[in-house]
Amino acid sequence: MTDDERQIRDLVDSWMAASKAGDVEGVLALMTDDVIFMTPGRPPFGKLEFAADSERMSDVEVDGRSDLEEIGIFGDTAFIRNHIQISLTKAGDGPKRMSGYAMSILRKQPDGRWRLARDANLVVPEEV
Repeated sequence: MTDDERQIRDLVDSWMAASKAGDVEGVLALMTDDVIFMTPGRPPFGKLEFAADSERMSDVEVDGRSDLEEIGIFGDTAFIRNHIQISLTKAGDGPKRMSGYAMSILRKQPDGRWRLARDANLVVPEEV
């Protein structure tokens, strides 16, 4: 495993850990300022909307896993393809389970760290 691949895997692990801990600032630090997210049923959105969505969900417990299935590295740009399983639990409610695939583009920053730049996320509620 190359150092870049290890750093990318660490980024995914850090994202999942920060999400579980409710650490919005920690998640935001893992993305570029011009990040764009594409999800089902809504227009693309950026970092500010991601932060606002996260703040609105501050009373929701997040747990999940990401199975990284593919990494491609091309200089200072990389892509990852993974399968994500998420459980969202609001106090007094049962968990809402979601899963699906995501494809992300990462950029290596001048400081040598990889950051999420684009994300096409197909995570949707699971059938009950």
